[in-house]
Amino acid sequence: MALLSLVASHHNKDLNTLEQLSVGSDRLGNTVIGSTVTGAVVLPTCNRFELYLDVTDPVAARAEVVSALSSMTSLEADAIDAALLAYEGDDAVEHLMSVSSGLESMVVGEREISGQVRRAHIDAREAGHLSPALDRLFQSALRTSRVVASSTGLGTSGRSVMSVAFDLADATVTWRGANALVVGTGALADTGIGVLRGRGARVTGVYSPSGRGGEIAARHDLEVVTAEDLVEALEEADVVLACSGGESIVLTPSLVAQAMSSRGHSLTLIDLALHRDVAAGVELLRGVNVVRLEDVKFHAPGESMAALETARAIVAHAVARFATDESGRSVDPAIVALREHVFGLLEREVARVRPGPGADPSISAQATATEAALRHFAKALLHTPTVRAKEMAESGHTDEYLSAINTLYGLDVAVPDDCCPAGEIDSPSA
Repeated sequence: MALLSLVASHHNKDLNTLEQLSVGSDRLGNTVIGSTVTGAVVLPTCNRFELYLDVTDPVAARAEVVSALSSMTSLEADAIDAALLAYEGDDAVEHLMSVSSGLESMVVGEREISGQVRRAHIDAREAGHLSPALDRLFQSALRTSRVVASSTGLGTSGRSVMSVAFDLADATVTWRGANALVVGTGALADTGIGVLRGRGARVTGVYSPSGRGGEIAARHDLEVVTAEDLVEALEEADVVLACSGGESIVLTPSLVAQAMSSRGHSLTLIDLALHRDVAAGVELLRGVNVVRLEDVKFHAPGESMAALETARAIVAHAVARFATDESGRSVDPAIVALREHVFGLLEREVARVRPGPGADPSISAQATATEAALRHFAKALLHTPTVRAKEMAESGHTDEYLSAINTLYGLDVAVPDDCCPAGEIDSPSA
C-alpha cells in the first residue's frame, strides 16, 4: 500500500476552482473506495481541497478520483487533473504535517486548520473509509501540530483567516453594540459567534440555507432566522458573517438590495464560505461593504523566519520518525539532520523570492511557481539519501552512512535528545 495526497489550495489555484472541487466532498470518500483505494480522508476548507488516500496503484487511484470529481462538479476532467498536485509517500506525510501545523495556511501559523484536520479524520472514521495507515498518519500529524504550536511562536498572535477578516471589517463596523447575523451552522459559525460577541457585537440570529439552524441557535441562545425572515434580518443587521459551506449563493444582489432599500446605514458582509455565500456584484450596491477570502489572502500577515525554520525542523523530525521503521532507527538522526539542513536553506531562499503585500499579480504568480519548483527540488534532493539511509541501516552499515553525511555536509548527526521534542511527537498523549 502507498500514501497518496491530491491537493489544490490557495497556493496554486483560485478560490473559484477550489469551490468547485469541494462540491460533493462529503460523498467523495465513499465514492472512491474500491479496488485501488482502500482508505480516504477528504479535507475541504475555505482555502484548500485535499484528498489523502491509501492506494495500491497511485496512477489508477488518481484517475478514479478525477472521474469521481468530474461527475460531481461542473469541471471537466482535464481541468480537475491539472488542478490537483500529487504527493506520494514521505511527501504526502510531510505535506499533511505542514498543513496541520499551519505552515501552508493563508494566514501562516493559524490554529483553525488543526481542528479542520481533526474533523476530517473523525468524519472518515465515522464514514468507514479510514484505513489503519491513514489513521496513523492523521494522528501523527495532529500530534506534530501540537508540538509546533507549543515549541514555536507560530500561532501565538491568534491570527487566523477569521481574525484577519474581522480586522479588515474594522474600517466599516463599530463592533460594540452592532447587530450581527450569522449565516451557517458549521465550525466557522460556532467560532464566529464567539468572536463577534468578544468584539462587543450583539448576535441577533442564525440563518441556515439548509434549514438546520436549530441546534446551533439553541447552543448559543439565538433566534433561528427563516428564509421568509431573511430580508428583515438583513434590514436590522450591521454586519453579517456568512460561512454556510453550502453549494449555492445565499445573499444575492436582489435580496441585499431589497434589504438596503429601507435602511439608512451601511451593511458589512464577511464572506468566509468556500462556496461563496455572497454573490459577485453585491459590493457594488450603495452602502454595502464585502470582505472576501481573496481580501484575507492579500492582507494576511507574515511570520518570522526563525519561527518558520523551527517549525519546519520539527516537521522534519516527525516525518523522519513516521517514515523510519524500527530497523532504521539508528540512522534517524542523520535523516533528521539532513532534512533540517535542506529545509533551512529552502526557507531562506523562499523568503528571498516571495514578494511583499501589494505586489503585481504576475510577479506573485512567478514567485509562487519558483517556490513550488524549489520545494519540489528539495524533496527530490532528499529522496535518494533517505532511501539509502534505510538500506544502509538494514545491512548493518550505519556508521559508514553517518560518517559520509558528516563528511559531505559537515552536519553533526549526533543530534542531541533535546534539539526537538521528538518524545512529544512520538507519544500518543502529545
